[in-house]
Amino acid sequence: MSHAEVLIPPQPAPKHLEKPLTFARVMGCLVVALWIVLAIALVGMIIKGWDVEKFTRYGPRYLHGLMTTIVLVAVSVACGAILSVPLAFARMSKNKIINGLAFCYVYVFRGTPLLAQLFLIYYGLGQFRPQLEAVGLWWFFRDAWYCGLFAMTINTAAYQAEILRGAIESVPRGQHEAASSLGIHKIIAFRKIVLPQALIVALRPYGNEIILLIKGSAVVAIITVLDLMGETRYAFSRTFDYQTYLWAAIFYLAMVESLRHLWNWIERRLTRHLKR
Repeated sequence: MSHAEVLIPPQPAPKHLEKPLTFARVMGCLVVALWIVLAIALVGMIIKGWDVEKFTRYGPRYLHGLMTTIVLVAVSVACGAILSVPLAFARMSKNKIINGLAFCYVYVFRGTPLLAQLFLIYYGLGQFRPQLEAVGLWWFFRDAWYCGLFAMTINTAAYQAEILRGAIESVPRGQHEAASSLGIHKIIAFRKIVLPQALIVALRPYGNEIILLIKGSAVVAIITVLDLMGETRYAFSRTFDYQTYLWAAIFYLAMVESLRHLWNWIERRLTRHLKR
């Protein structure tokens, strides 16, 4: 058994190397300074242009539009999540027909703009009014709010299906084999072993999809839905004040930031066993 006969003398701490002042760092500092100046100027214009009369007149309309946007996004996300489950399993199916149909659905709705899908539903399905009245669906497709909800639901379902499929397939195959070797039924193994791990992987993409849907929901204002952007357009048409859109941007930013902090809390809560 060997042992050390001479101790290694203590070594001095490594020298702190100063980062050189490069062109990229200088440009980065200038850009940050420019954004700070613009932010200060923006706050100054808001304070200087504050009009109490406009606030009291259009403030309630903004709150009504905000609630409409929140309800529209929440319902479409929930309905899209329900629709995405069979779509995700269809995408993972070994049956070529089922897999192909699910692939076509996801490919079309992820590859075309939400605005185009909204127009096709709101204006296009109106051409089939007699047929829709015959099957009792005209009451749904004649309402702009329902058309916006339907367009957002089928759009987000395609994205959520791919998120869920990718998360499930990211779980190592050994997890399935271990559950099978212990005699655990496939359904129970999926619900208690595979799905919890998949949801942790899918959590962040789900948050990104909801954020994109919040911002994308502004397109429903084009078909006369008085959501946040719809009420903003109404206020601007009466005042011609650009600050109406500035306040809408602040409301959207507040929603996105609130959701981001909520998602961070959920992620920390679900992954606390992974912290060291």
